[in-house]
Amino acid sequence: MLATIIDELNGTFSEVPPLIATVRLAMAMILGGIIGFEREWRQKAAGLRTHMLVSIAACLFILVGLELSSLEFGGDEAKRVDPLRLIEATTAGVAFLAAGLIFTSGGKVKNITTGASLWLVGAIGLACGAGQMPLAAIATAIVVLVVAILGMIERRREKRE
Repeated sequence: MLATIIDELNGTFSEVPPLIATVRLAMAMILGGIIGFEREWRQKAAGLRTHMLVSIAACLFILVGLELSSLEFGGDEAKRVDPLRLIEATTAGVAFLAAGLIFTSGGKVKNITTGASLWLVGAIGLACGAGQMPLAAIATAIVVLVVAILGMIERRREKRE
């Protein structure tokens, strides 16, 4: 029985080596966490942990997709691997979470930026899973700039009004 378990564990990671998978998942967690930290700091509904989990999950979807593409499903003509389906499924799932955060109160829409940031960390996780960590890091920096700097500008303008 122990030999069967060891064989099963050794047979994994055929497409992405364990160290690379770990780096990609960790990077998704870190980059999602950077955006989540800003949302947490602003005391928004979805904060650090939520953003990290969404980004890690999106990354994992890509890694699982890569691994699935190497499994034998019959001949090459029978294999149907479509990476766009992974992106679509992740986008739909994260959009569902983000929509749950958005509500109206007193005629004003609330948490739409946090919902958008959740949707974006899904994309960051997908990029990390695909091995595009520099692209994910650039996107993270841009998002933090947009959310933090434009948020400060908006708050100053609101105080003046």
